[in-house]
Amino acid sequence: MLSPLDDYPVHQTSQPVMVVATSDRNFYDRYYFNLFAKDQDLFVTAGLGQYPNLGVVDGFVAATRGSVQHVVRASRELGGDRMDTSVGPISVNVIEGLKRLRLRLEPNEGPIELDVEWTPSIPAFLEARHVNRRGVRITTETSRFAQTGFWSGTMSIDGTTFEVEPTRWWGGRDRSWGIRPVGEPEPVVRRAGEETGGFLWLYCTMQFESSTVICILQEDRHGARSLEQAVRVWTDPAREPEAYSHIEHDIEFVSGTRRVEVLRLHMRDGNDRSITIEGRPFGASYLSLGTGYGAEREWRHGMYQGPETVQHRAYDLSDADVMRASYGLIDNVATFEVDGAQGYGLLENAVLGPNDRYRFSGR
Repeated sequence: MLSPLDDYPVHQTSQPVMVVATSDRNFYDRYYFNLFAKDQDLFVTAGLGQYPNLGVVDGFVAATRGSVQHVVRASRELGGDRMDTSVGPISVNVIEGLKRLRLRLEPNEGPIELDVEWTPSIPAFLEARHVNRRGVRITTETSRFAQTGFWSGTMSIDGTTFEVEPTRWWGGRDRSWGIRPVGEPEPVVRRAGEETGGFLWLYCTMQFESSTVICILQEDRHGARSLEQAVRVWTDPAREPEAYSHIEHDIEFVSGTRRVEVLRLHMRDGNDRSITIEGRPFGASYLSLGTGYGAEREWRHGMYQGPETVQHRAYDLSDADVMRASYGLIDNVATFEVDGAQGYGLLENAVLGPNDRYRFSGR
């Protein structure tokens, strides 16, 4: 039960660190990253997660360029050292906690390689606690912090090498841990039939010159919210974050789809001034395609894939069947405008099941 991490003063329970504070199979501990350049037709997302009660660690790197999304993904048995944040060719190294990290994808069977270092534009911001229930059972109980920032290093996609410089390559990252559905699907229980149904998710990290605006919303089909938060985090660490209130959304979707064409967020700032932020996607990473998010039967976060497995998948985004399979969580890279200032960042969204506001029915 002992591991190298037990030699550090980090214990939160009376158990060794390998024993997490809950026996819930769905406990996870995860990194997420994205990187982009405003003048490149390329958007990269990546993640690496540990699932101690399932005995699995897995990760992915997805690169969307033109009409193709490449995904390199890996999974292995977790083993006895949770400080080993690598899986196959994918690794995450913390150089300086909350400030500098290194993300690598070493040579592999796919056409993606990268070796990049992260530096933040804002202090890490701890978001509102996220809790969902199904009947009396807690299905989601997580903490997460977020940052926007800059990347440096090198990256190769399909034989083209990119020099990643922080003046041009921006992005975001988060760290989350707790309980959420992972691994093989659990049995359907009676309580599932009692739910309102429908799910709308919006998560935006919008990086401007002197600040980043973070906005999170989760609603059911009727618009009832189980999570909402909007805050401006300043690049100056001496300035306190500014909370926004009265958050409303207005989404225009690409015709015949649930993909965002234009997003408008209406809020009131700390001075009770009405503001509107407009977001327009110019690239996307379809997380339902190969990354472990969503309902892909053979590869979900935390699923056991054997002692060690590395795979490459390529998805033709011009294929209508592929785009139907992309239904679910979409990470868009977008421009954002507020009060004449332009920023860039993540516009993550999903609209699952029926939604009354936007007149979606069923799947």
